[in-house]
Amino acid sequence: MPLLQHAVFHTTVAHLRDLPADSCVEVAFAGRSNAGKSSAINTLAGRVRLAFVSKTPGRTQHLNYFTLGQGRYLVDLPGYGYAKAPVEIRAQWEGLIAPYLQHRSSLAGLILIMDVRHPLTELDQRMIGWMLPSGRPIHILLSKADKLSRQESINTLRTVNKTLAEFGGQISAQLFSSLKKTGIEEAEAVLGRWLQMDEGKTKKEPPECSGGKSLRG
Repeated sequence: MPLLQHAVFHTTVAHLRDLPADSCVEVAFAGRSNAGKSSAINTLAGRVRLAFVSKTPGRTQHLNYFTLGQGRYLVDLPGYGYAKAPVEIRAQWEGLIAPYLQHRSSLAGLILIMDVRHPLTELDQRMIGWMLPSGRPIHILLSKADKLSRQESINTLRTVNKTLAEFGGQISAQLFSSLKKTGIEEAEAVLGRWLQMDEGKTKKEPPECSGGKSLRG
């Protein structure tokens, strides 16, 4: 059974003041537009349309919260880097994402989706730069691994890991394919640790939290 099978849409947040007050622990998903973020979320949840897969990259402009129950949440962040997005919308994304990543106390980690054929773009590195000061971990899913041969994928992962080593041990990476359903168990292991859930189980004792409605959880 998928670790995230009980995920249910909870709310859309357009302003940081409206972040859920009952969050004890949450994991955010981010990625460049068209990198396969929504497909990755759907695959990990074992659903077809939990997260909306848009034919128009960049459509998601707010923080979409999905509850796992017991104070646990997945957070689908706006896709970034969509060239046709109006300037004011891009500014809104940055106004939401940067302070959220740096100051949300209940945020346990960031799952960053990158197209394996175009990893570590300038925008990806900007996202990493926003997250690093928080000291929280980042796990990269090199998505669409089915688009490359096995050897090409392995070589890309090796190159990415070499670059990530410069950031210290805060960032990890793996190959992932929503189409071939590869890399799911490895990703679930990371999510299970961050969300304080047993692998293969949907519920565990809720994590400790103090609640509150501030940006810091």
